[in-house]
Amino acid sequence: MYRVTPAIAMAMMGAASVFGQPLYAPQPARLVQARNGLGNALTKLRQGGEVRVAYFGGSITAAAGWRVKTLQWLQSKYPQAKVVEINAAIGGTGSDLGVYRFQQDVLAHQPDLVFVEFSVNDGGAPPERIWRAFDGFLRQAWRQDPSIDFCFIYTFRVGYETDLRQGFCPPAASADEMIAEYYGLPSVNVALKTVQLAEAGRLVYVPGRDAQGQPLPVPAGIIKFSDDGVHPLDEAHRVYADLIAEALEQMATVAAPAPHDLKPPFIADNWEGAKLVPLQPAMLSPGWRKLDATDGVARAFADRMPEMWQADRPGERLHVRFRGTAIQLYDILGPDGAQVMVTLDGKTTGPVPRFDSFCSYHRLATLPIADGLADTVHELTVEVHPEQPDRRSVTDVERTKPGFDPAKYDGTVLRVGSLMLIGDVVE
Repeated sequence: MYRVTPAIAMAMMGAASVFGQPLYAPQPARLVQARNGLGNALTKLRQGGEVRVAYFGGSITAAAGWRVKTLQWLQSKYPQAKVVEINAAIGGTGSDLGVYRFQQDVLAHQPDLVFVEFSVNDGGAPPERIWRAFDGFLRQAWRQDPSIDFCFIYTFRVGYETDLRQGFCPPAASADEMIAEYYGLPSVNVALKTVQLAEAGRLVYVPGRDAQGQPLPVPAGIIKFSDDGVHPLDEAHRVYADLIAEALEQMATVAAPAPHDLKPPFIADNWEGAKLVPLQPAMLSPGWRKLDATDGVARAFADRMPEMWQADRPGERLHVRFRGTAIQLYDILGPDGAQVMVTLDGKTTGPVPRFDSFCSYHRLATLPIADGLADTVHELTVEVHPEQPDRRSVTDVERTKPGFDPAKYDGTVLRVGSLMLIGDVVE
């Protein structure tokens, strides 16, 4: 990635692209960038009737924090409207999954306003990857309904204060700001507010610890941001929600309703075509079974994976031919997860574990396979490997706890909800 230092960034703000592609530059940090505002959604809120508000992001949004507080504020501010929540947040995921699930988790629910929060989970991603995802879901939205409004929210994690103290957004938020500026979308930088409070002595990011490792008390009147440097506690969520409410008040005075112009893409090779494709029996070897909605794991993820297929014997295969440029699996990591061998166009890699150091529980995940492929016909096979992954990163800790059950960590189970595809299945 070509990284521009803050010292020369301002000189480059006018340079939109190099050879037709956007040129990354750190963007100035502002608490609120109203730009073209939220004229469509705010007009609907003032007029009354049903207004559907989507919250699209990671664990910071999934928590009962700023999402709940801003929803309550909207309901209180606009009692004449019926404000309906669309909770489209999944912990531990970024915009690279978000663009694939956007149709299912957001657009299918007909939103009027979408808050987007990925600046923490996208941290470390190349700006081009962020742009492909953001450009993709924005263009998906406006092809369906050009009146859908978006507002980007930039949240904080420890480490982001370095850039913010210098007056610049961290890299992921800078990438977001560039596409927000291009499309005239508003943004709210709650990360900057967090740093401003800390610099003023009114907030601590993470409390220190005493000689015994116990958290030190925070003085009265000082906001304790988090226990882990990432996930805000309730007071910090209140900081987030208050700034967002202030931003919406500002936008109410400048925004007018208007359709969003589907101008040329911000980045040419964007992921507008990203989608989830359900598995079909013809893709699967005989040992696969579609889980009943009452199954424990399937039930736990039914809101995100309406269908879940499971294979638990070595040698079971998923095979698909497709024409397109990218493919992944939308699957589950868990204590009994398998390893798989992946063969794409005759080249085999693996074994790839569907287990990691967080797998004391099941969670949504993706199995990356390939993107940037030639737009031709490709052939993919994913096969359950006979050997289990090394589970010691979890079991060495868990076995010291009461109630440890080794059977929980025994298995070669592959659970898949759908294909993540830019392209189409070839029958």
